[in-house]
Amino acid sequence: MNLSAIDLSKNHLKGNIPTSLTTLENLVHLNLSSNLLDGEVPETFGDLASLENVSLSSNAFSGSIPDSLRAIPGLVHLDLGSNRFNGTVPQFLSKLRSLKYLNLEKNDFHGVLPFNASFIKQLVVFKVGGNDNLCYNHSTLSSKMKLGISQCDKHGMPMSPPPSKDDSSSDDSTASEDDYSEDDDGESSSGGHHGPNKVVLGVAVGLASIVFLIVFLVCLSKCCR
Repeated sequence: MNLSAIDLSKNHLKGNIPTSLTTLENLVHLNLSSNLLDGEVPETFGDLASLENVSLSSNAFSGSIPDSLRAIPGLVHLDLGSNRFNGTVPQFLSKLRSLKYLNLEKNDFHGVLPFNASFIKQLVVFKVGGNDNLCYNHSTLSSKMKLGISQCDKHGMPMSPPPSKDDSSSDDSTASEDDYSEDDDGESSSGGHHGPNKVVLGVAVGLASIVFLIVFLVCLSKCCR
Protein backbone atom coordinates (compact mmCIF):
# COMPACT_ATOMS: atom_id res chain seq x y z
CA MET A 1 0.00 0.00 0.00
CA ASN A 2 1.26 3.47 -0.90
CA LEU A 3 -0.33 5.25 2.08
CA SER A 4 2.07 7.98 3.20
CA ALA A 5 0.18 9.81 5.97
CA ILE A 6 -2.12 8.79 8.82
CA ASP A 7 -3.69 11.28 11.24
CA LEU A 8 -5.97 9.69 13.85
CA SER A 9 -5.40 12.25 16.58
CA LYS A 10 -8.18 13.22 19.04
CA ASN A 11 -10.42 10.26 18.25
CA HIS A 12 -10.71 8.53 21.68
CA LEU A 13 -8.99 5.45 20.27
CA LYS A 14 -8.25 2.71 22.80
CA GLY A 15 -5.97 -0.30 22.94
CA ASN A 16 -2.53 -1.03 21.52
CA ILE A 17 -0.91 -0.02 18.26
CA PRO A 18 -1.77 -2.87 15.87
CA THR A 19 1.26 -4.61 14.43
CA SER A 20 -0.42 -4.44 11.03
CA LEU A 21 0.24 -0.72 11.06
CA THR A 22 3.97 -1.37 10.91
CA THR A 23 3.61 -3.05 7.51
CA LEU A 24 2.97 0.32 5.85
CA GLU A 25 6.53 0.71 4.64
CA ASN A 26 5.75 3.90 2.67
CA LEU A 27 4.31 5.74 5.68
CA VAL A 28 5.94 9.14 6.20
CA HIS A 29 3.63 10.89 8.68
CA LEU A 30 1.95 9.18 11.66
CA ASN A 31 -0.12 11.09 14.20
CA LEU A 32 -1.84 9.10 16.96
CA SER A 33 -1.72 11.87 19.57
CA SER A 34 -4.44 12.73 22.10
CA ASN A 35 -6.15 9.35 22.26
CA LEU A 36 -6.54 6.65 24.92
CA LEU A 37 -3.98 4.27 23.45
CA ASP A 38 -1.84 2.21 25.81
CA GLY A 39 0.58 -0.70 25.97
CA GLU A 40 4.06 -0.79 24.50
CA VAL A 41 5.13 0.45 21.10
CA PRO A 42 5.72 -2.69 19.03
CA GLU A 43 9.34 -3.57 18.28
CA THR A 44 8.37 -3.83 14.60
CA PHE A 45 7.84 -0.06 14.61
CA GLY A 46 11.30 0.24 13.10
CA ASP A 47 9.99 -1.45 9.95
CA LEU A 48 8.43 1.90 9.05
CA ALA A 49 11.72 2.93 7.48
CA SER A 50 10.20 5.87 5.55
CA LEU A 51 8.86 7.64 8.64
CA GLU A 52 9.80 11.27 9.14
CA ASN A 53 7.16 12.55 11.55
CA VAL A 54 5.80 10.55 14.51
CA SER A 55 3.49 11.84 17.24
CA LEU A 56 2.32 9.48 19.98
CA SER A 57 1.87 12.21 22.59
CA SER A 58 -0.93 12.45 25.16
CA ASN A 59 -1.79 8.77 25.40
CA ALA A 60 -0.98 6.11 28.01
CA PHE A 61 1.85 4.27 26.27
CA SER A 62 4.25 2.47 28.59
CA GLY A 63 7.44 0.47 28.33
CA SER A 64 10.71 1.64 26.86
CA ILE A 65 11.44 3.37 23.57
CA PRO A 66 11.83 0.51 21.09
CA ASP A 67 15.39 -0.07 19.96
CA SER A 68 14.12 -0.58 16.40
CA LEU A 69 13.67 3.20 16.04
CA ARG A 70 17.36 3.38 15.24
CA ALA A 71 16.44 1.80 11.88
CA ILE A 72 14.53 4.95 10.83
CA PRO A 73 17.35 7.20 9.60
CA GLY A 74 15.14 9.98 8.20
CA LEU A 75 13.21 10.62 11.41
CA VAL A 76 12.80 14.38 11.85
CA HIS A 77 9.98 14.75 14.38
CA LEU A 78 9.51 12.39 17.36
CA ASP A 79 6.89 13.33 19.95
CA LEU A 80 6.47 10.88 22.86
CA GLY A 81 5.40 13.46 25.45
CA SER A 82 2.73 12.99 28.11
CA ASN A 83 2.70 9.19 28.30
CA ARG A 84 3.98 6.56 30.73
CA PHE A 85 7.16 5.58 28.93
CA ASN A 86 9.80 4.32 31.33
CA GLY A 87 13.30 2.93 31.40
CA THR A 88 16.34 4.90 30.37
CA VAL A 89 16.51 7.31 27.44
CA PRO A 90 18.35 5.44 24.66
CA GLN A 91 21.57 6.98 23.42
CA PHE A 92 20.89 5.93 19.83
CA LEU A 93 18.47 8.87 19.51
CA SER A 94 21.50 11.15 19.34
CA LYS A 95 22.67 9.20 16.27
CA LEU A 96 19.57 10.15 14.27
CA ARG A 97 21.18 12.90 12.22
CA SER A 98 17.92 14.19 10.72
CA LEU A 99 16.18 14.60 14.08
CA LYS A 100 15.11 18.18 14.81
CA TYR A 101 12.15 17.80 17.18
CA LEU A 102 12.34 15.53 20.23
CA ASN A 103 9.71 15.56 22.98
CA LEU A 104 10.20 13.18 25.92
CA GLU A 105 8.56 15.30 28.61
CA LYS A 106 6.06 14.11 31.24
CA ASN A 107 6.95 10.41 31.27
CA ASP A 108 8.62 8.08 33.76
CA PHE A 109 12.15 7.94 32.33
CA HIS A 110 14.96 7.50 34.83
CA GLY A 111 18.74 7.47 34.93
CA VAL A 112 21.23 9.77 33.24
CA LEU A 113 20.28 11.70 30.12
CA PRO A 114 22.73 10.31 27.53
CA PHE A 115 22.94 13.40 25.31
CA ASN A 116 25.70 15.97 24.95
CA ALA A 117 25.39 19.68 24.28
CA SER A 118 26.18 19.44 20.57
CA PHE A 119 23.27 17.06 19.98
CA ILE A 120 20.82 19.22 21.94
CA LYS A 121 21.89 22.31 19.99
CA GLN A 122 21.26 20.37 16.77
CA LEU A 123 17.58 20.19 17.73
CA VAL A 124 15.06 22.91 17.05
CA VAL A 125 12.78 21.70 19.87
CA PHE A 126 13.85 19.55 22.83
CA LYS A 127 11.54 18.77 25.77
CA VAL A 128 12.53 16.49 28.64
CA GLY A 129 11.03 18.03 31.79
CA GLY A 130 8.48 16.23 33.90
CA ASN A 131 10.61 13.08 34.36
CA ASP A 132 11.26 13.19 38.11
CA ASN A 133 13.89 10.43 38.16
CA LEU A 134 15.81 11.62 35.11
CA CYS A 135 18.94 13.73 35.55
CA TYR A 136 21.88 15.10 33.56
CA ASN A 137 25.63 14.66 33.91
CA HIS A 138 27.22 17.98 34.89
CA SER A 139 30.49 17.05 33.17
CA THR A 140 28.61 16.69 29.88
CA LEU A 141 25.94 19.37 30.10
CA SER A 142 26.12 22.80 31.70
CA SER A 143 23.93 23.55 34.70
CA LYS A 144 22.91 26.73 32.88
CA MET A 145 21.13 24.80 30.18
CA LYS A 146 17.39 24.97 30.66
CA LEU A 147 16.45 21.30 30.61
CA GLY A 148 13.85 21.10 33.36
CA ILE A 149 15.58 18.17 35.10
CA SER A 150 18.06 17.96 37.98
CA GLN A 151 21.79 17.32 37.99
CA CYS A 152 22.91 13.74 38.75
CA ASP A 153 24.85 12.78 41.82
CA LYS A 154 27.73 10.29 41.73
CA HIS A 155 25.23 7.42 41.77
CA GLY A 156 23.35 8.68 38.72
CA MET A 157 20.39 9.89 40.77
CA PRO A 158 18.85 13.39 40.82
CA MET A 159 20.63 15.57 43.36
CA SER A 160 17.56 17.63 44.14
CA PRO A 161 13.88 17.77 43.31
CA PRO A 162 13.24 18.67 39.66
CA PRO A 163 12.63 22.34 38.84
CA SER A 164 9.13 23.68 39.37
CA LYS A 165 6.76 24.02 36.46
CA ASP A 166 7.57 27.72 36.25
CA ASP A 167 11.30 26.99 36.05
CA SER A 168 10.86 24.23 33.47
CA SER A 169 8.46 26.16 31.24
CA SER A 170 11.39 27.15 29.09
CA ASP A 171 11.71 23.49 28.25
CA ASP A 172 8.64 23.95 26.03
CA SER A 173 10.43 26.45 23.87
CA THR A 174 12.66 25.89 20.90
CA ALA A 175 16.18 24.61 21.45
CA SER A 176 17.79 27.77 20.17
CA GLU A 177 21.34 28.74 20.94
CA ASP A 178 20.11 31.28 23.51
CA ASP A 179 18.09 28.64 25.37
CA TYR A 180 20.70 25.86 25.44
CA SER A 181 24.04 27.66 25.52
CA GLU A 182 25.61 29.02 28.64
CA ASP A 183 24.13 32.34 29.72
CA ASP A 184 26.36 35.33 30.31
CA ASP A 185 27.17 35.70 33.97
CA GLY A 186 26.41 39.37 33.67
CA GLU A 187 22.82 38.68 32.82
CA SER A 188 21.95 37.22 36.20
CA SER A 189 24.18 39.57 38.15
CA SER A 190 22.78 42.68 36.49
CA GLY A 191 19.37 41.93 37.96
CA GLY A 192 20.87 42.15 41.42
CA HIS A 193 22.22 45.68 40.84
CA HIS A 194 19.05 47.32 39.56
CA GLY A 195 17.44 47.45 43.03
CA PRO A 196 20.29 49.20 44.90
CA ASN A 197 20.86 51.68 42.04
CA LYS A 198 17.22 52.76 42.14
CA VAL A 199 17.36 53.19 45.92
CA VAL A 200 20.49 55.34 45.74
CA LEU A 201 18.97 57.44 42.98
CA GLY A 202 15.79 57.91 45.00
CA VAL A 203 17.70 59.01 48.09
CA ALA A 204 19.79 61.44 46.04
CA VAL A 205 16.70 62.99 44.46
CA GLY A 206 15.07 63.29 47.90
CA LEU A 207 18.11 65.00 49.43
CA ALA A 208 18.40 67.39 46.51
CA SER A 209 14.73 68.32 46.91
CA ILE A 210 15.22 69.03 50.63
CA VAL A 211 18.31 71.18 49.98
CA PHE A 212 16.47 73.10 47.27
CA LEU A 213 13.54 73.70 49.61
CA ILE A 214 15.83 74.99 52.39
CA VAL A 215 17.62 77.38 50.01
CA PHE A 216 14.28 78.56 48.64
CA LEU A 217 12.92 79.28 52.15
CA VAL A 218 16.11 81.14 53.15
CA CYS A 219 15.92 83.30 50.02
CA LEU A 220 12.23 83.90 50.59
CA SER A 221 12.79 85.00 54.17
CA LYS A 222 15.51 87.49 53.08
CA CYS A 223 13.22 88.94 50.44
CA CYS A 224 10.44 89.46 52.97
CA ARG A 225 12.57 91.54 55.38
